[in-house]
Amino acid sequence: MKLEFKGINKYFGDFHVLKDVSFTVNSGEVFGYLGRNGAGKTTSIRILMDVFRANSGEILIDGTPFNLENYKIGYLPEERGMYSKAKIKDQLVYFAMLRGASKHDAEASAMKWAHRFEIDQYLDRKLETLSKGNQQKVQITQAFLNEPDILILDEPFSGLDPVNSKVFQDALVEYVSENRFVIFSSHQMSYVETFCDRIAIINFGEIVLEGDLKSIKRDLGLNKVFVSANNYSLQELSESFTAKGYDVSLDGKHIVVALLDNQTKTDLIQTLINEGVDIHTVGDYEPTLQDIFVNEVGR
Repeated sequence: MKLEFKGINKYFGDFHVLKDVSFTVNSGEVFGYLGRNGAGKTTSIRILMDVFRANSGEILIDGTPFNLENYKIGYLPEERGMYSKAKIKDQLVYFAMLRGASKHDAEASAMKWAHRFEIDQYLDRKLETLSKGNQQKVQITQAFLNEPDILILDEPFSGLDPVNSKVFQDALVEYVSENRFVIFSSHQMSYVETFCDRIAIINFGEIVLEGDLKSIKRDLGLNKVFVSANNYSLQELSESFTAKGYDVSLDGKHIVVALLDNQTKTDLIQTLINEGVDIHTVGDYEPTLQDIFVNEVGR
């Protein structure tokens, strides 16, 4: 199944918040929706949840206009909204019933997901008495209540230690395998790289990049080589290549060199050898998602 945003525009007064936003989320995958704070991610999600109405454009599921009444949405917002002084079980049952469950089904769902996220021992406690990590697990639990068709997760790993991160990761992988839609947003790019098959990056209300993450990384690294040397510093190598007309950037322990037109990696290596460079490392460059994100939104 495909969930499609097609040409979504949204204005708040004269402010054009979303500008022809289009992207596709496939069921059975984790889709990374990335952007800086204020880029338009939350507004897009609120249109999906029918909190806001788009000025133009449409949302489709397999080509049919999306109707919220036909789908259940689970949402973990970055800004948390549960009640610090209420008992956890009471809150989970309340949120499940708000989404249409009977009291019996709400209690069953609360118990199931509390057990899955290992918070069942805290159900009779108030939220404010828990550690930050366990509070986060409660927030995550409410997003999974009632088995949502579309699961939206904004910074889900915030506050989780490695053990609790693993609990959540296992649950997420299992959930995705059931052919659900999952939209994942985070500034922790290592998690996005781990879980997301496809991504879209939004910047100032416009989608600036969308596609398969592996293909994006391969394409953006095309015709680029990383190099380091035993007898030259990175700065010396960089200055040498720049003087010859190469586009050069620094990448930690290497420089990254964009090959000239019609030049191969072998040609470049031979040039280095001819100039007496004692090569330490050389290889095809593949940018990290952090590199890609900064390049797309940091300009």
